[in-house]
Amino acid sequence: MESYEILWDTTLAELEKTVSSISFDTYVSQLQAVDIVENRIILITQSQLFAETIQNKMREKIRDALKKSNQSITDFVIYVAKDKDEYLKQLSETELETMDTRGSAINRKFTFDSFVVGSSNEFIYAAAKAVAEAPGEAYNPLFIYGGTGLGKTHILMAIANYLRLHSPSTNVLYVTCEQFTNQLIESISKGKGTGADFRRKYRNVDVLLIDDVQFLAKKQGIQTEFFHTFNELVMQNKQIVMTSDREPKEIEVLEERLRTRFESGLLADVQPPDLETRIAILRRKSEEQKCLVDIKVLAYIAEMSDGDIRSLIGKLTKVIFAAKLFERPITIDLVNDALKESATEEQEELQVEDIINCVCKFYKISKGDLLGKKRNKEFVEPRHVCMYLISEMMSLPLMVIGQKMKRDHASVVHARKKITDQLKEGGRLSVNINDIKNMLLKK
Repeated sequence: MESYEILWDTTLAELEKTVSSISFDTYVSQLQAVDIVENRIILITQSQLFAETIQNKMREKIRDALKKSNQSITDFVIYVAKDKDEYLKQLSETELETMDTRGSAINRKFTFDSFVVGSSNEFIYAAAKAVAEAPGEAYNPLFIYGGTGLGKTHILMAIANYLRLHSPSTNVLYVTCEQFTNQLIESISKGKGTGADFRRKYRNVDVLLIDDVQFLAKKQGIQTEFFHTFNELVMQNKQIVMTSDREPKEIEVLEERLRTRFESGLLADVQPPDLETRIAILRRKSEEQKCLVDIKVLAYIAEMSDGDIRSLIGKLTKVIFAAKLFERPITIDLVNDALKESATEEQEELQVEDIINCVCKFYKISKGDLLGKKRNKEFVEPRHVCMYLISEMMSLPLMVIGQKMKRDHASVVHARKKITDQLKEGGRLSVNINDIKNMLLKK
């Protein structure tokens, strides 16, 4: 018997003491344990209704039972699947993220292999690879800075993914500066005892990856806590990697002692990619989307960009969807039609909010109803369509999509599968989704 099965059997015995016999027989007994990830046990059930009922009405009781059964496994995730094979198939289909409840989700696609190296970023690539291969031994701290959309987050997640593959026992934590700040504030607001938990979380890691440290500016109390965390980790030869949109000396109202710590390791400046690198990025992304695009068209799109990689990929995504929608080959004429701009004009990147607003407008419902809990038929379909479109049109982890839609990861998987299955049948839904895509392409 697998360890998760043993744990779940023990947990069931605890749950029988706290859950009514009707609820236990109807809902809990239908759950099957299939895996353990981080501090969560992964459960499956065949019914979305059962999953939502358990999440809404029994979450705390299951958590308490888990804690009594195993101090290190304290939470759970429910997938809708008929058996373990289907659960594994869902994971292999998404291949987007790992679950990390301590920090942010790590996008599995952000690896060193998928990072397109050019003259503008080869230095940070080499430095990050060296850090991943020998954490705490070289370039500590590593401070990466540069403009928005140049791959800084990608390189942080590449380090995390490398370590999880080659050194799974290494305790890696990736967080944004905003998360660090919010968690510190939350620990203070909860009062006595929680400050120690916060410090234990951040000072017991082997590798700390923190994004957007420029947001420490003007936050004196947060800077003080980060200073002590920084010192504690470095003294233990633990690795710290930070990103920022500017170098330390340009971060306003940053304590001098913190600034000198940031500058004590290696500062790596990432520049916008040159034309050849932009073309290589577009070629890689088109291959990932299983779409063959002529090199002249890729070069044309690359020349339209000022170097922001996110914007560059956003342009390509719009062009590919326009080709599918209008059943046209990808040519320079299609590029111009899809993007509605000249080669020198700036194209705004597609945002999650754009998709949400378009879906609300198309179905004539409010954003509150779309993101709310009501299960009326007129809200459920738009909700599923919205999650499907965000998943299909944007390179986001499913956990992040769930956060945007105020849903859990399993709900996004369910919505995407349901819409995909319905689209195979054609009909009204297929027409509706094409109309919404057309609205987005005209944005």
